[in-house]
Amino acid sequence: MDSHLRGIVRLLWIDFNNYWETMPKPIKETTGEFKGWNYWPSEAFEFGVAGPFYFKKIGDEYVSRFRSERKHLNAGGTVHGGCLMTFADFALFAIATDHIDYYGFTVAFTSEFLSAPKDDQLIEARGEVLRAGGSIIFVRGIITADELPALNFSGTIKKLKPPT
Repeated sequence: MDSHLRGIVRLLWIDFNNYWETMPKPIKETTGEFKGWNYWPSEAFEFGVAGPFYFKKIGDEYVSRFRSERKHLNAGGTVHGGCLMTFADFALFAIATDHIDYYGFTVAFTSEFLSAPKDDQLIEARGEVLRAGGSIIFVRGIITADELPALNFSGTIKKLKPPT
């Protein structure tokens, strides 16, 4: 690798480290239907654009939720498949929260649509960690809309270690 490219990689790595060092932890919603539920403000797409999506530990499991609204719907009047898949990806990390010390990213994801949620339904994801190793976590779950199965999903998370 030439010195110019090494310099660029070094600058990107420094920016990456600075970004994650200042990345906020999940915070609790203080008002509305999801008061007391957590969200990740640093995940702008999942919170501001596609969501907002929330999660909370209930008993021994993490549950994710959002209320569908007009912005989540496709032209056919049902929740857009991309929105459901984005929510499922969010839920992967909520379900695996206790196994992620620092940060991670999705390396594999599969899903099957089971029904088409409508506007103003409570969309919920529950699941389980199938296996959590040193660097990889395998997760599966199901999304329901007002308790009716809407999407099943599975995914693999690659854990990152904090910079040293």
